Amino acid sequence: QVQLVESGGGSVQAGKFVRLSCEVSGSIGSSGCLGWFRQPPGRERDFISSISTTGTATYAASVKGRATITQDNAKNTVYLVINSLKPEDAAIYYCAARTNGCAAFVSASRIDYWGQGTQVTVSS
Repeated sequence: QVQLVESGGGSVQAGKFVRLSCEVSGSIGSSGCLGWFRQPPGRERDFISSISTTGTATYAASVKGRATITQDNAKNTVYLVINSLKPEDAAIYYCAARTNGCAAFVSASRIDYWGQGTQVTVSS
C-alpha cells in the first residue's frame, strides 16, 4: 500500500514562491510515476506536474516555466516549487502516484493513490 503525505502549503503572497513536499511510503515500482494535481474551489482536479522514476519531468501549461518538480530518493520525497505565484494558483494541491508509468498521469481518473491535499492560498 502506498501512502502520500503532503506538506508545505499555506498563505503566500502573489509573486512569491511555494514549496510543497510529498513523503511517499510504500513502493510504486520501477515504472511508477509521482506528481501533483490541484483543485481550485468548485473546479475539477487538474494535472500540474509529474516525474518518472528516471527523473523525467512534465508540466502543465499553466505552470510551465514557473514550476520545478524534483525527487529525493533517499528521503522518498517529491517536491514541487512554483515561483511567481498568481491568484489563480490558489487551490488544494494533491500529491499523486501511479504505478504504471507517467503517460496517463495527466488524467485524475488514472491515478492510483492520492495524498490528503494541502491548501495553498495566494494573497495580493
